[in-house]
Amino acid sequence: MRVFLSIFLFSVLCTLNLVAQKPKQPVHRDTPFTQDYAIKYYFKDSVEPLRVFTDRNGTIKISTKTGLFQPHAGQLLYPGTLEKDVSYRPIADKKIANLSLYQQQFVLIDNKSVLSDAWAGKLFLKHSLPDAHLFAGGSDFNFFIANSSQLEYLPKQGTGWKETGLEGRVLDIKYSNGQFYVLTDKAVYSAAEGAKEVKKVYAADNLTALEVTVSKLVVGTKNGYLELDKTGKVTTPLQQKLPSTDITCITAIGNQLWFGSSEGAFYQKPDGKYSYYASERWLPSNQVTHIAQGEDGSVLVLTDKGLGKIMFTKMTLQEKATFYEKQVRTRHIRDGFNGTLGRMKNGNLATGTLQDSDNDGLWTSMYLGGQIFRYAATKDPQALQNCRESLDAMERLYDINKIPGFPSRSYERTGYKYDDKPWRRTDDPEWDWKSTTSSDEVIGHIFAFGAMAELIDDKDLKSRSIALIDTLMSHIIKNDMYLVDWDGKPTLWGKWNPDYVNNFPINVGDRKLNSSNIVAMLQTAYHFTKKEKYKAKAFELMKKHGYYENLMRPMKIIGQAPGNASDWSKMLSGDWNHSDDEMYYMGYWGLYRYAFNDTLKANYKKAIVDHWQFERPEKDGLWNILTAITGIQDFDLEESVWYLQEYPLDMIDWTVKNSHRKDIELLPPNFIEQTTKEVLPPDELGIIRHNNSRFILDRNGRGSSEMSAGDIWLLPYWAGRYLDVISGATTNTVKK
Repeated sequence: MRVFLSIFLFSVLCTLNLVAQKPKQPVHRDTPFTQDYAIKYYFKDSVEPLRVFTDRNGTIKISTKTGLFQPHAGQLLYPGTLEKDVSYRPIADKKIANLSLYQQQFVLIDNKSVLSDAWAGKLFLKHSLPDAHLFAGGSDFNFFIANSSQLEYLPKQGTGWKETGLEGRVLDIKYSNGQFYVLTDKAVYSAAEGAKEVKKVYAADNLTALEVTVSKLVVGTKNGYLELDKTGKVTTPLQQKLPSTDITCITAIGNQLWFGSSEGAFYQKPDGKYSYYASERWLPSNQVTHIAQGEDGSVLVLTDKGLGKIMFTKMTLQEKATFYEKQVRTRHIRDGFNGTLGRMKNGNLATGTLQDSDNDGLWTSMYLGGQIFRYAATKDPQALQNCRESLDAMERLYDINKIPGFPSRSYERTGYKYDDKPWRRTDDPEWDWKSTTSSDEVIGHIFAFGAMAELIDDKDLKSRSIALIDTLMSHIIKNDMYLVDWDGKPTLWGKWNPDYVNNFPINVGDRKLNSSNIVAMLQTAYHFTKKEKYKAKAFELMKKHGYYENLMRPMKIIGQAPGNASDWSKMLSGDWNHSDDEMYYMGYWGLYRYAFNDTLKANYKKAIVDHWQFERPEKDGLWNILTAITGIQDFDLEESVWYLQEYPLDMIDWTVKNSHRKDIELLPPNFIEQTTKEVLPPDELGIIRHNNSRFILDRNGRGSSEMSAGDIWLLPYWAGRYLDVISGATTNTVKK
């Protein structure tokens, strides 16, 4: 007996030791990060803007060639306007030529003087320079002013003087440490405060912008920028690896240099890369005129169409999730579906309308999956109610048509879809349903129903989700591994029969994909129903028809079909299909978690990780986090968090362009459609779902729709929370 107890205790201790030694997956602690977003203000009419500044009181004023303007209203996603500044009539009635900032107070120049309302209105220096519109203040209320060709020095006391012998057109004046610096399009001049001469310190063609810091001069050109010391010696040669080389303005804000250009604004980060603010996600237009520091760490970017106020706030991922949850619930729920707000005019949310989609079931499955993970991680009753409402919509896809086990693509109130052939009438005169359901819909359904059956502790929802799995998979088995539509024919994509799947050459992706998906679906059905027909069919496909070999085939083999293949195979394999990636990963949940045995599970893990290795360059948070279900320690958690943090709060489909940039390394055309060596941050790209390449540089969105965060962002975030690779917020920020 003692020997038995000793052996038993030894085995227990060994087991505990092995468990203790098993390496844990990394976990991101959710502390506040810097989230940027934009508030935009548009001019109502065409004007020529000059400068923008914020004074010590937080007031923003903008100078134009037709007077002063100030912002009205405006918040994230709801732009304001720029209105004529009539706040002080004696100023509004003057012919104000420009605006500047001196000792954090507004200073103005008109056709007669340099003046201000600050300092009890005592600053009033008369000038005699026609068309004066540029100026800068010195150490003690001494000012240099200029028109396009002349300078005039206006001292607080004593006699001023003029300079007319400048080369080129005057563009700007700056002051630093006792020196004024004057920029023309052909030279940089300096003038010591109190001296009565200007000296040329640098000459070149096509100069456009100047900023002066404590130690250097930064000079912009039409083809990049360079840096000089205070004597004019070049210390940093012409820099051209920039988002745009056509520099229009330069402003030092803190320890960062901000650049305006004809294609947006940008600044260089500590790692040498640039944060790029372009498109109407950030700015009213890309033609930047001036940049200035705003209140509370904001940055003001003035363009020819209006003002972009770039805000920087502290936020946790959990708080970002709360923001997106509200976005989905208030603007993207249609009959329980997770939908897109479309037909918008220039990004105006009030003009948008909820639209049906071929993939209503898939996008809703992905949103539902996120809410399932949310409930599993937090037990939030709101998440459970969201699950219930989305399951109602998903369930009705099966009930609204008369085909047992066949999921409709979508449904809509009658009378709106008569010109769209896939739409069918129902017995209910109020509703129509859409046929031709595809395989990406089906795998999305099985993913969501399986996750619900496993993770939701509500008997009603659990039983209904299992019933839906059973009815869908029974339809497929009954119809010889096809999804059969109202006309008795398989839909274009709903085909898992060996005659179809194995007709593809082994390097055509659909052969591997369809095999992987159907095995995952059958495993899910068996796991929850315990009906032997599902297990038997899965092993028949894997052993007799080679589906196991198909799904285990390495991704490096996938490519274009050979010359003797069918036209269909060639069409499907022209390049990497990112919808396939989405379908693989929706299937991996059931493939791995509901594997028939541990041997299969271990091998499925190899297939999943092999696929993930091909996806790593995209830094897609969903692919990375779902790969974590296999238990591997390295699934690029840091890149996943980067994806979640960098995703823009503004999810409007704006027109975005990056192909012109000189700071990115373009790659030759390739099968996987990787256009650049390194993927750009999500907030610099167009808004896309996970079924598109994140290497698409340009997108012509035109502000015509707002995408839902339900499938794009909330699914990877809540999957990370459920899998315990992302923590809940460890610190909540205080909102102002």
